[in-house]
Amino acid sequence: MTSTGRSMDVGATAKRTVLISGASIAGPALAYWLHRSGFAVTVVEKAGALRGGGYPIDLRGTAIEVVRRMGILPQLQDAHIDLRRFTFLDADGGQVASVTARTDADDVGGQDLEVRRGDLAAILYAMIRDHVEFLFDDLIDTLGQSEQGVDVTFHSGQRRTFDLVIGADGMHSHTRESVFGAEAEFGRYLGYCFTIFTMPNTFGLSREVVLWNTPGKAAALYAVGDNDDELHAFLTFHRPEPPFDVLRNSDAQRDLVAAVFADAGWEVPGMVGAMRDADDLFFDTAGQIRMPRWSSGRVALVGDAAYAPSFLTGQGSSLALVGAYMLADALATNPDHSAAFAAYEYQLREFVTMNQALVDNGEATLFPTTARALEQRNTTLRDLVSMPAATARPAHSALALPLISD
Repeated sequence: MTSTGRSMDVGATAKRTVLISGASIAGPALAYWLHRSGFAVTVVEKAGALRGGGYPIDLRGTAIEVVRRMGILPQLQDAHIDLRRFTFLDADGGQVASVTARTDADDVGGQDLEVRRGDLAAILYAMIRDHVEFLFDDLIDTLGQSEQGVDVTFHSGQRRTFDLVIGADGMHSHTRESVFGAEAEFGRYLGYCFTIFTMPNTFGLSREVVLWNTPGKAAALYAVGDNDDELHAFLTFHRPEPPFDVLRNSDAQRDLVAAVFADAGWEVPGMVGAMRDADDLFFDTAGQIRMPRWSSGRVALVGDAAYAPSFLTGQGSSLALVGAYMLADALATNPDHSAAFAAYEYQLREFVTMNQALVDNGEATLFPTTARALEQRNTTLRDLVSMPAATARPAHSALALPLISD
């Protein structure tokens, strides 16, 4: 176990203590707002250090207002990925269409952002690392609740008691499983599996995306900078049932992806080879978490652990930031945790439901599952000169944020 940041001292004993499990996006964002409101915060993360991972994420609507209030909007604007072109290929690698990307001015309100996930995570961590206790290379083994608090036994053997515990540990949340039940009770599979990894940029790509499709399969190369040495590679495929047998086995994941794309053309064989050697492979299913409630006693969930919308909506990071803000506001406003958790759910539930509804039974415009649907998409693309301007979706900006007082 590696501990960084503030330690629990005598002066902190009068503060309400909160343990947050997970140090990706929702966890550090929640830690920031809770610390600002006077809580003593500890974040436990099973990884040995802050996780990098540069794959792109979107921030839109209400989430933009959250980062503005955090004071990090200028940093994120500087980190914005300015793509110039999208190229779509057919099964043989022939060009279907090549269209220019939207400019910043074309984005809704001129404020939608696309940044590397690792950039956002690093900015959040830098804001709180000197004020919040971080326990890296550790995780929660057991939780025991009482009227006085939550008794936590960590994998390292350490035992501590906190007033509250918040699970911000992702779609496959261990906290959720420990307190609420198995993922199968809450998961909604959307019909796709995907893997993301980095590979050498031997193609000379610069600030562009190249997307190859056949029915039910897609491969993308994503160049976020000017002539970077590395690319973000993306392989996705339709699968009627989720492959639960490979979710915790990286070798089995690589074998499954390789088998699915064994007969693929274009540069896909090289991508599969690079996947085999990648040390940053991320594999998952496209799915959502839908729960009837997000809290139980002194334990609550935030972000993907509570309401993962899936990558098909492009709203995972935005919901994480907004959810963290709303939970922190509820806890700062209501001294009683039961009232706080009830307020958090009441205020956020409709916003979450609207964003989860952005997917339609797993159908994805960029990843058609039939030859007919793929040809319809390609016909539309052939008539484009540039990507259509972003359409303002009510779901992105439907929530009015309360003011969190210091």
